[in-house]
Amino acid sequence: MGNVRVEIISPVFNRCEDTLRCLRSIAHSDLQGIDTHVIIVDDGSTDGTAERVAEAFPDVEIVRGDGTLWYTGGTNLGLELALRHKPDYILAINNDQVFDEKCIRLMVECAERHPGSVVGSLLCTWDIPHRIFQVSPRWELGVGGFRHWFRQTVWTVPERPWQVEIVVGNCVLYPARAVREAGFMDAAKFPQYGDAEYTPRMRRMGWKLLIEPRARVFCKPNDEVSGFRGLSLSSKLNHLFFKSTGPYSLKRRFNMTMAGAPNAVYGLLALPIFFFRLLIGRNAEGSWAMERDERPLSETFAAAVLDD
Repeated sequence: MGNVRVEIISPVFNRCEDTLRCLRSIAHSDLQGIDTHVIIVDDGSTDGTAERVAEAFPDVEIVRGDGTLWYTGGTNLGLELALRHKPDYILAINNDQVFDEKCIRLMVECAERHPGSVVGSLLCTWDIPHRIFQVSPRWELGVGGFRHWFRQTVWTVPERPWQVEIVVGNCVLYPARAVREAGFMDAAKFPQYGDAEYTPRMRRMGWKLLIEPRARVFCKPNDEVSGFRGLSLSSKLNHLFFKSTGPYSLKRRFNMTMAGAPNAVYGLLALPIFFFRLLIGRNAEGSWAMERDERPLSETFAAAVLDD
């Protein structure tokens, strides 16, 4: 039996040093039994990313965009090109992260043990390596959509893989068959956040979504979002109605909520709840939520842990 074939794809725009750091960590990974090939979709970088990657990593396939692909279009192009290499899996990643030496191998082993699964890694932060973020959001109507966790660490998650409702797109191992069945991300509705509906779509098609807690990547923390209530009236209107890729866009929020909701009724009910909480300063994705107490995810998702 031959090695498992994994295509690794990443859309990039500038941040050349981040990309090189990420590629170095992949090059130093434990890939026993795995054949990898990397595709970088460089969407119009102006900092010499393509040239420097080609010089440092001549085996990496570089595809150039014109600067209009955004995250979703870049990822879709990567997925399309990856499928041409006939892989067993496609690992879609962000370029601002560093892989633990065993991360990729552990993700592949998890997917092999649990056929029919899409596998996400444990996302840790660069600045506080034991803190995790964007891992295992849970749909809650009372908060107006997915609830994210802000006080979880590598010690508060389950010790074995567990099922989730969505896998955030920073580092996701897709079986090639799942991509062929589901098609690509919806770039028309989600130019910047295609992962918001992609794995929920796969879940509705019957694919299990898993987090492998032993597989860890260390990510650049997200930029802080300015509070909505502190914006001027004109800025609020701009964010709500015109800045379609921003965190407060009505269009973006509608599409993300409807795509991730258990059903259309829950999605429609969640929208006014989200914006009401936003207006009163109780946004479950903002600073207020960061100060709330949280149960360990090992307790919250105890029933979702798999026998490994």
